[in-house]
Amino acid sequence: MGLTVLMLLQVLMDANPSYASRICGKQGILNRIIGGKDSQDGEWPWQVSIRLDGAYHCGGSLITDQWVITASHCFKVLSTPSNFTVMLGALKLSSPGPHSITTAVKRIILNPTYEGDVKSGDIALLQLDKPVNFSQRIVPICVPDSDVVFPPGHMCWVTGWGDVQGRDKQRTSDILQKLEVPIISTNTCNALYHQDSGELKLTKDIKNDMICAGFAAGHRDACQGDSGGPLACRMGDSWLLAGVVSWGEGCAQKNRPGVYARVTSYQSWIHSLIPELTFTSVETKGHGSTVNNRSTINGASAGSLSFISIIIATVVLLLSSE
Repeated sequence: MGLTVLMLLQVLMDANPSYASRICGKQGILNRIIGGKDSQDGEWPWQVSIRLDGAYHCGGSLITDQWVITASHCFKVLSTPSNFTVMLGALKLSSPGPHSITTAVKRIILNPTYEGDVKSGDIALLQLDKPVNFSQRIVPICVPDSDVVFPPGHMCWVTGWGDVQGRDKQRTSDILQKLEVPIISTNTCNALYHQDSGELKLTKDIKNDMICAGFAAGHRDACQGDSGGPLACRMGDSWLLAGVVSWGEGCAQKNRPGVYARVTSYQSWIHSLIPELTFTSVETKGHGSTVNNRSTINGASAGSLSFISIIIATVVLLLSSE
């Protein structure tokens, strides 16, 4: 059965190079966190571990078979591709298992507007040395179209291997952690950060290209080591990358929720570097939502898309029968 599925996937990838856009954000299609809990194997198949000289450095999100989104501040000291590798498909860093893969980094591209910590532009793209094969544990996340809105109160998930204590003595997690957090409006987030801020009030404004998520009461948050990782939000039956772990004042502090780079603010920049990437839009109907791919898929015809749909349906049926 496993061999049959792999053969079908290979046929699909050969038929359409942007296959990633058709399965993005599907947790089950192939069957720094404080206050979170352990993830399950394969639960967040787009999560990657960015490694510096072999050691865990930052998180990131797979968006195609050769591109990863992460944070610019992960490379503010060193940005030489040869020093970095990317591990995919891992749950436990100390024993990633036979299903994980590690690949070299070909290019590191920082957003040109990035000016340093707590500033705009804290988003980066990594081009992998070669395309990776998708599997049960390696699937890209959907990249939202610029018109997608993640409303205040919408529950999303942040994941990472970062600090789980948030105290002077850091203790990172060996197992990927997950935490459900609500989206916070920019106005509310600004108001929270201006409480008891003193002189910091002028330097830590929440910009329009940032998105906040977390709790005013604190206690649960991303932390050091989670940088670059995903803020993933479910829309319809797909997961979209709403944000990239960027900064916060301390970890899990009262009135200091997590601040993320807002991915929708960077669609033009991402598209200029990955023109084949399909961005995902969302239509709200009643109490539900429908996910649509707005960009063309390498000029694929209706016939080829029907063929792709048949293969995807076959793969899902085979996997559900296992």
